[in-house]
Amino acid sequence: MKFTFPSGTKALSSADHVLVVAAKACFGARRRAAVFGKVLGKAAGELAVRLGSEAGTGLLGGTASSLHGKQRLTVGVLNDDFSRANTPSRAESVRKVTAGSALGNAKNAVLLVLDDKAHLTAAANAVGRALPMFSMKSKKGGGSVAIIAATRTGQVVAIGKDVQNLVHNAREAARLVDTPPTDLDPAALARETKKLLRGIPGVKITEIVGDKLLAKGLGGIHGVGRTALSAPRMLVATVGANKKGRHIALVGKGITYDTGGLHIKGRGAMETMKGDMGGSAAVLGAFATLAQNGPPCKLSLVMCLAENAIGPASYKPDDVLTMHSGKTVEINNTDAEGRLLLADGCSWAARVLKADTIIDAATLTGAQGIATGNLHGAVVCNDDTVERALLDAGKSSGDLAWPLPFAPEFYRSEFLSPIADMRNSVKSRSNAQSSCAAIFVHWHIADTKVRWGHIDLAYPAMRGDRGTGYGVALIADAVSRLGGK
Repeated sequence: MKFTFPSGTKALSSADHVLVVAAKACFGARRRAAVFGKVLGKAAGELAVRLGSEAGTGLLGGTASSLHGKQRLTVGVLNDDFSRANTPSRAESVRKVTAGSALGNAKNAVLLVLDDKAHLTAAANAVGRALPMFSMKSKKGGGSVAIIAATRTGQVVAIGKDVQNLVHNAREAARLVDTPPTDLDPAALARETKKLLRGIPGVKITEIVGDKLLAKGLGGIHGVGRTALSAPRMLVATVGANKKGRHIALVGKGITYDTGGLHIKGRGAMETMKGDMGGSAAVLGAFATLAQNGPPCKLSLVMCLAENAIGPASYKPDDVLTMHSGKTVEINNTDAEGRLLLADGCSWAARVLKADTIIDAATLTGAQGIATGNLHGAVVCNDDTVERALLDAGKSSGDLAWPLPFAPEFYRSEFLSPIADMRNSVKSRSNAQSSCAAIFVHWHIADTKVRWGHIDLAYPAMRGDRGTGYGVALIADAVSRLGGK
């Protein structure tokens, strides 16, 4: 489905199907309801007010629909109330009513009535996330969606290239998560990355592949991916090299498929593991957005790519891997592989790239869903400023986030090994698993004094067996906040 962002309202009258998304309060007093007549025209505006007044909202919004001549008009009504853990933009409600409106393979238009102009990015991105790109169905879809935004007074709000880039890159991230694993192995994901970044001024890309990882000390990435048909690799991109001040690195876990390794996952647990590269998809989308819109500081991208496959060369329980940090890890769970990639990637960002701030993203633990649920990514940080930036970015972007404890003194003991510096999986699965996994990653950069923020997005990155593009908006917003701090 093609997305457009017209500057005027003409697309609303020429569309086959118009979706109007607004808060319940907009359909009340005549003064407030005037926005619909002003933007949609008198007759369509009156119908929109009637539909909105009759529609129920539930907790997350509802829809009502009717024909208006040859045009279908659907109204998505957002609940006026929301909790403190939600965002004022009610991005999830916007996504829900958009997904439920059955926009078809025709000319569609979406009118977003904003309570505040600051909600534009979150609302537009929510529409994009409701209409995923990827499909291998024999009957192809199509159509177009024109997105128009206006205030409650009927003032049209321009949707600039910065927001358009973000929406596009978040949808690309979701497309990558949805792509079958045989079609998106580590080599293919590297190609897709280069394709997405191609043509962006100032972006430089390098790639370390296969046994060359060992030559660079990247034993974690190599160990996890060495038996797969497609060689493991680390792709590094930089932009804004001449900018002074902060240097922020974005590090992503890119397990293109996770069998669990020799600790193989059971049936029902392995399905959807094509999405185990959701962290790399998120940092890639954020990096592309920031590079296109003008990065606020020197910015690096580190994508750690491997398939956790099974074969004669598989890494084994009881093996000891030497990581880029120089620390040794005794393997006690081959299905705790993502942290091995992140540890190498974060160490490379700190020690080789000399970044002073690192944000990593990963579909790291199933415990994340237990801790913070389907919509809030779990955040663990060693720095208050980074944590605050990520939480504020979550509220602003609609990619919600919630903090978990950072306490190495409480959690490192979970990884004690009799023969190596640490094991890669915890002794107790009931002791803050998501925080423990993050602490394992941080352990490999603890002596660098780098500012670090970790996002576990295991559940937000994929919902209903579809990629969501979660993390692109969150990370791009957070980097914009941190670039000058």
